[in-house]
Amino acid sequence: MQLGEIIANTLAILLLVCFLAGTFFLFGQPLWPRQHARMVIILPVDTMTTASTGRNGTPVLPGTFDTSLAHPRPF
Repeated sequence: MQLGEIIANTLAILLLVCFLAGTFFLFGQPLWPRQHARMVIILPVDTMTTASTGRNGTPVLPGTFDTSLAHPRPF
């Protein structure tokens, strides 16, 4: 192997490495997907609030309860 071929192969490998590194930096995503934890925090149930109903059958909730956060019950 001649010196010119060694230099050419080294520069070709260096160019390939720079191209791959530039591609990773440009798109910013790894090859494998990131692991995300899917956690659900279950709060303790206040039986006095959840079991109480008003005269027309609607639940009596405290004034600070946001009904948009409550999910409907599954069937």
